[in-house]
Amino acid sequence: MKSQDVRKQFLDFFESKGHTIVPSAPIVLKDDPTLMFNNSGMAQFKEFFLGNGTPKSPRIADTQKCLRVSGKHNDLEEVGIDTYHHTMFEMLGNWSFGDYFKKEAINWAWELLTEVYKIPKENLYVSVFEGSKEDNVPFDQEAWDIWKTLIDEDRIILGNKKDNFWEMGDQGPCGPCSEIHVDLRTPEEKAEVSGKSLVNNDHPQVVEIWNNVFMEFNRKADGSLEKLPAQHVDTGMGFERLCMALQGKTSNYDTDVFMPLIREIETITGAKYTVKASNEAEDKVNIAIRVVADHVRAVAFAIADGQLPSNTGAGYVIRRILRRAIRYGFTFLNTKEPFIYKLVETLSEQMGDSFPEIRTQKALCSNVIREEENSFLRTLDQGLILLDAVILNNTGDTIDGKKAFELYDTYGFPIDLTALILSEKGLKLDEAGFQEQLQLQKERSRAASKVTAGDWNVIVEDDIQEFVGYDRLSQQVKITKYRRVDSVKDGEIYQLVFNATPFYGESGGQTGDKGYLESQNGDIIYIIDTKKENNQTIHLTQSLPENITATFNAVVDANQRAKTSSNHSATHLLHQGLRKILGTHIEQKGSMVRNASLRFDFSHFSKVSDEELVEVENFVNARIRESLPLIEKRAIPKEQALEDGAIALFGEKYGDLVRTIKFGDSVELCGGTHVANTSDIWHFKIVSEGAVAAGIRRIEAITSEAAKEYFESQAVSLTEIKEALKNAQDPVKSILALQDENAQLKKQLEALLKDKAKNMKADLAKELQEINGVQFLAKQVDLNPEGAKDLAYELGNSYNNLFVVFATAHEGKPMLTCYISKEIVAEKSLNAGQVVRELGKYIQGGGGGQPFFATAGGKNVDGIAEALAKAVDFVK
Repeated sequence: MKSQDVRKQFLDFFESKGHTIVPSAPIVLKDDPTLMFNNSGMAQFKEFFLGNGTPKSPRIADTQKCLRVSGKHNDLEEVGIDTYHHTMFEMLGNWSFGDYFKKEAINWAWELLTEVYKIPKENLYVSVFEGSKEDNVPFDQEAWDIWKTLIDEDRIILGNKKDNFWEMGDQGPCGPCSEIHVDLRTPEEKAEVSGKSLVNNDHPQVVEIWNNVFMEFNRKADGSLEKLPAQHVDTGMGFERLCMALQGKTSNYDTDVFMPLIREIETITGAKYTVKASNEAEDKVNIAIRVVADHVRAVAFAIADGQLPSNTGAGYVIRRILRRAIRYGFTFLNTKEPFIYKLVETLSEQMGDSFPEIRTQKALCSNVIREEENSFLRTLDQGLILLDAVILNNTGDTIDGKKAFELYDTYGFPIDLTALILSEKGLKLDEAGFQEQLQLQKERSRAASKVTAGDWNVIVEDDIQEFVGYDRLSQQVKITKYRRVDSVKDGEIYQLVFNATPFYGESGGQTGDKGYLESQNGDIIYIIDTKKENNQTIHLTQSLPENITATFNAVVDANQRAKTSSNHSATHLLHQGLRKILGTHIEQKGSMVRNASLRFDFSHFSKVSDEELVEVENFVNARIRESLPLIEKRAIPKEQALEDGAIALFGEKYGDLVRTIKFGDSVELCGGTHVANTSDIWHFKIVSEGAVAAGIRRIEAITSEAAKEYFESQAVSLTEIKEALKNAQDPVKSILALQDENAQLKKQLEALLKDKAKNMKADLAKELQEINGVQFLAKQVDLNPEGAKDLAYELGNSYNNLFVVFATAHEGKPMLTCYISKEIVAEKSLNAGQVVRELGKYIQGGGGGQPFFATAGGKNVDGIAEALAKAVDFVK
């Protein structure tokens, strides 16, 4: 059975059982501070389990793109090593929100597996929760009794809290679960060892394929459990593992989910994937191919859903996954050039029907991955040079773990590649020292981001929180619940939820409102920020009101809201302008709207020229001068909005009912706040344009008061320039004349310095010392760094076996210049780059270069003498 049919039959089956089929949510989560990625099928439904929203149907089924590489669910290091862990995977799921429960969920699961998919019953095992004295939760007798009617009792296994009690996190909805496992071993293997003994023991052919979670409890901050007001069903079946079972394979990678990618990797790299490796070399190639095939899926889908690789947060996770794939290819598939980006075409053909975003964003994914590959391959080349230097200066047969960690942490050089190279050279890695440094770094990071949240204290039961902030900036409110949160970053703060709120919670790229809460006696509690979490608006304060049950006046800071709204409306006009001037291929790829400025990321293949930027700026300002009124439509069907020409932003999760914002011909789906008329924006000014990633550009701009302040500042600067130019009538002409004069003087100075270097050459030649067959000189010279370079090359052209270190202190900035004759580099394994890195420490700096010539800059002029004195140690 083909994988496309497996997916379709699952959805068709549950549709026949009254379930509404919904599309996969984006793999990247934008408005959930507790998760970077959708790591399970239930993540997009958290608000329903928490009681903060109402689903479109009490029964839902879907296939959800998931990513597990960070936090509690972290499978990254197992991926590729075994045959059943993945970074990105599909989770087939059916859901009941207060509707059916254990009886229906278990019976339907069994019906689908054995009657529709026709998996032999003798290949299946099930588990039920054995109970927990610690949590005072009894053995799941109900699930056991249901299973007894479907399967022999000797195939029912009792599972402990670790395996059979599912929790969303440290706090939140949870409950016992019933897992279904499949035994894919040969009859001979089954006769030898019972599959029952292999369940939950990491056997590659005895694997869990489906987990039925029965949400009954809420885990509180103190660890105790309380009953939920309703019972829910949350199931998840691993699509890749199910395909393995139905296609008669013993590895997920042998199914048609992965084989098209694997065949393409073989074609590109010339490597051969073997179903069963016969030696260590084949096994390493197999692992590398599995890593690449798995990781390109995760990276491409993350990019397609809006998450670009970066150095922080979710972007760092995506970069880390991609770099793991690159280094496996580099080490075991002998790929020294980018190749992973070429797999996006195959991925698009394979999965584009089920997930159209991978097809529409194909070019973007390819471009970004190719640029990341190029960048990391350069890093690997750099790291190899640095590792060579570490090895060269090492004594003994073990490389210090701290040095290896520096390569890993500072330069991004993979530790397993370090260990591999060391083993090839007969050296060992101080793995304990490396792990110690890594653990210290993790602890620092964990401590810096640690957040401890208390339980919600419910004052008023209120399921629906009304947002009134589109229409007014103040509202009489009641606090419905609150909790205390402690973090290293923010200290002690309180999170408050109101029955209604005028405050906009940070979401959709727009920052949250600030303001205050006023009691009837005039006491003020400041709201320092507003967030959106699981479909509720949370207000952050540094203290609680005295009478928490009173009625308050919640007031938004009108000035900040106006500035933010101005910038948000400007992003819509900017989007329209870019599509008008650069082409309709432009797509918004992200935005950040603050009260002070706006940032807009968009797809484009080249730098936007100065002329084009002026055109875009003029286009937006023309729309501002037209005084276009805001035409807003709320709660209209999404299909109708799209038919009306509204632009939907990629990677965003929209409901069935949406809001549209229209200014003239600009129409977009948007939940943010906006000006009533474009004239309120006053003026739009672009302050920068640049690249974010391959095929992604970023414009930063200002409006309103910030634009006024910008022009006032420019006017002051122009006055100061005129005064400096003695009030020249044409300051531009005067500056150009000064630049020409400066260029001529610079040329004359360079010529004089070259002459000076030549004249110094004869005097310095007399100071050369022969040490161990090397002509050595270390001296401070009265030249600029360029002059020191010329002088070093002058001596190098005249003398063999030369080792020279010159120091300069031009304009108070210390610089070391090292020149080593190429014959010494080869014969004595000296390296100028290593020399300046070591000596640079004395001037509080560093640098590098080629083995025969390198420079290092620093901050401490007083360290020059000691650096020069230490130079001789390299030739002794």
